[in-house]
Amino acid sequence: LTRVTGTLDTNRVRCLRTFCINAQYTVQLDGIIDILMGTHKEGGAVTFWSHAVSLPLSSNAILTWKFCYMVHKLLRDGHSNTLRDTYGHCPNIKQTGVLWGNLHDRYGHIVALYSKFLCHKIEFHKKYTEIPPNLEVPDTVLDRIISVDINKVFETTLEVFDYMDAALKLEETVFGQMDSNNVSSATSVGQCRLAPLVFVIQDCGPLYHLLVKLLFKLHSRIPADALLEHREKFREHFNGLTVFFDRARQIEYFKTIIQIPDLPESPPNFLRGAALAEHVKPVVVENKLFEDEDLEQTDIPGMVYPMVQWHHWHVAQLCVMQLRSQVNQLEAELEDQRTHKQIALVENERLRMEMDALRAHTAMNASMHTTAEEADSECLTAAAGDHLNSVLAGLQTEKEVLLRSVREQEAEISKLRQDAHLHQIGRDLDLQQRLQDEQFSLLQCAVVEAEGIVLDAVAKLDDPLHVRCTSSPDYLINRAETTLGSIDKMQQSHTGYLRNLDDASGLLRAVTQFSHLAADTIVNGAATSHSAPVDQADRLTENCRDCATHCLQFLKELKFKATLPRADPTAIRYVIQRILHLGQDLRPRGLDVQKEELGDMVDKEMAATSSAIEEAVLRMDEILNQARRDTSGIKLEVNQRVSNGAASVKEFYAKNSCWTEGLISAAKSVGWGATELLNSADKVVSNNGKFEELIVCSHEIAASTAQLVAASKVKADRNNRKLHTLQQASRHVNDMAAVVVTSTKAGQMQFEDKDPMDFSGLSLIKLKKEEMETQVRVLELESCLEKERVHLGELRKKHYELRGATDQPAGTEDEDLANYPPPPPVLLSPEPPTNPFLASRPSNPFSSEPVRQEAQKTAPTKKSSIFHRSGTLLKSAVGLFSAFAYVLTFTHCVCFLQ
Repeated sequence: LTRVTGTLDTNRVRCLRTFCINAQYTVQLDGIIDILMGTHKEGGAVTFWSHAVSLPLSSNAILTWKFCYMVHKLLRDGHSNTLRDTYGHCPNIKQTGVLWGNLHDRYGHIVALYSKFLCHKIEFHKKYTEIPPNLEVPDTVLDRIISVDINKVFETTLEVFDYMDAALKLEETVFGQMDSNNVSSATSVGQCRLAPLVFVIQDCGPLYHLLVKLLFKLHSRIPADALLEHREKFREHFNGLTVFFDRARQIEYFKTIIQIPDLPESPPNFLRGAALAEHVKPVVVENKLFEDEDLEQTDIPGMVYPMVQWHHWHVAQLCVMQLRSQVNQLEAELEDQRTHKQIALVENERLRMEMDALRAHTAMNASMHTTAEEADSECLTAAAGDHLNSVLAGLQTEKEVLLRSVREQEAEISKLRQDAHLHQIGRDLDLQQRLQDEQFSLLQCAVVEAEGIVLDAVAKLDDPLHVRCTSSPDYLINRAETTLGSIDKMQQSHTGYLRNLDDASGLLRAVTQFSHLAADTIVNGAATSHSAPVDQADRLTENCRDCATHCLQFLKELKFKATLPRADPTAIRYVIQRILHLGQDLRPRGLDVQKEELGDMVDKEMAATSSAIEEAVLRMDEILNQARRDTSGIKLEVNQRVSNGAASVKEFYAKNSCWTEGLISAAKSVGWGATELLNSADKVVSNNGKFEELIVCSHEIAASTAQLVAASKVKADRNNRKLHTLQQASRHVNDMAAVVVTSTKAGQMQFEDKDPMDFSGLSLIKLKKEEMETQVRVLELESCLEKERVHLGELRKKHYELRGATDQPAGTEDEDLANYPPPPPVLLSPEPPTNPFLASRPSNPFSSEPVRQEAQKTAPTKKSSIFHRSGTLLKSAVGLFSAFAYVLTFTHCVCFLQ
């Protein structure tokens, strides 16, 4: 026996070394079969590992790759104790994988991953002994495994994830190396690398099935939110396994060995418990490659096959070995049955002999006991009948008991089915209710955020820092119209959410959009009110507050389930519409005028301005006559008639609507300037006004005239003679404005007292004190002057912004004239020069010949009276008005002469 055992060990060593030769394209078939059968005969893998430790695994990567393949095969198809014997060598396998992983070898990387996978496999199956290394376990056993503590199930799920990670990483790296090296799967080199993936495919199918059952178990006991990462991880494994199976299914090498199952198009829905019944376990089936007569050829010494044939051959040998073991077991059972039968025959013969002896003895005493026998026969018959009746009654009772037990079991099974159905319905309803609660919680969060946005907008109504912010009515109208559109969308989303409480995404988006637009409308409404008239500003502010109140009330109703169905934004719509109407009322005049009305408006504004200037001239004559009294003044007659225009003129205005609006604005500025100049002159004559008011009004008239001329030049022909005349009139207006300013300053200088200052009565201390006080007043006045200049600049800037595109006609951007007239000429004498335009008025002031002006020298006299001073100023003002009237007349003529 010792010699036979030694011979077997020598053969296994030879087979092991022959299999793990340094070649990546051939293997010895008889070697692995002998080693595999040896584990079953020995009942373990102790002998295999006693010789495997002497292999030079650290010196050759291909040898290590084949060795890992052999270990994987022994774990799957070897004796059940192979796992126990291999577990002690797991650190050596891991150390070998780390060694090859640190080396830059073509097989080193995949050897490291294969070693890591084998260590995961050994440790997992050592911990869960109910699951064999080939992962072929019935569903009943799996159900028993996952019916333990939920914490244990959670831990098992994580370990199965790691198990699957190692397998997918191995196959991905093998395919990646083959693609990068252009290795074909039809060659021996390619098949040497692909051979272990057959076992990986056989492992991944059951692992996927086990992972699905574990996740369904977890979702039945743990909230779905806590398992979000598990679902994402499973989706990654599902996608990777699908790609792996699809690629392997296209390779001919795998087709000849196994049949790869199809995975579903999408992963299971773990949130729905009923989806477990729809799951189908993926089963990997091995192809039948040999006939029965071929299976008898188990020993072909020295024959070398490619990797594919070797795999088929050793699978067939394993099947033969298993079948033979089953046959031997059946023969042993048959022999036991034969032995029991022989014993039963002997016992029957003995009983028959005893019965014959008893019958002979009975016959010998028959005559002696005839009466007794008859009595005994009757007694026996009666006893037998009673015994038979009792046996039948017992059988009937037992039958009834069994039937009653069957009915009870059927009723219990029916009840269990009903309970299971009700439990499933309850779980579905619970999941649906949880989904609805989550959706409503999201809605509440969105509503709270919307309330904060609206409250922030309301706070700006009373914020002092927001007072300086302004907005245009047009932008307010745009915001209000957009908000009305968002209210419609919100109503539709609200109705849809009430029909389907499982989905609140539409209402979430609508509430968020509505809150921002409503807050924007409130803020811009408040900003628009800062530049609006008082009454309209108050109404606009009040409507903004009402809008915020109704918005908060509507959002409050959305926050609670009790008030959610009756939430209605109709009140918000009404308030937004009022804000929209107020914004339309605040738009500058002319924006709402139809194009066909612009022609008439130009005529009206021109006529109104002309009338204002005529009235100003007449009143100026009256003031001049009153001031001069006995002295005859200049009678200014402005006979001007602004043509109403033919239909072509109105069509021209309507066609150029934007430019016409600018022309109207310029005409209004002209009329306003004339009125202000008249009022200022009246105040100066009545000794109630200031000379500075006349200077400012003169500057404003010059600026308005320049704006009106610029607007006229946009649509006029450059070669038009009337345009040339208009430009001369405009320059004449500037000259007259300069004369008014110069006369005003000269009169102011004459009117001021020139009394010499007497400091004779002051001492040195008092002079120094008065000097310091004067310096203080000078500094105060300079400071006030600087502040007023800054204030004036801000006013001009704000005035320019408010006028914007409405007051500026189209096309005048590049020809914008200065808003202020040129500086007045400097006077060498305190007396204002005589106005040549008043002294000698030509018959045609707009002729091409220049106006001849003769300086009139005035003899110096004593200090002028207020009437003399006023007469000089009024003469200059009348000249200014006269030139102003001609400018207005020719402006209307030039506008449409192309």
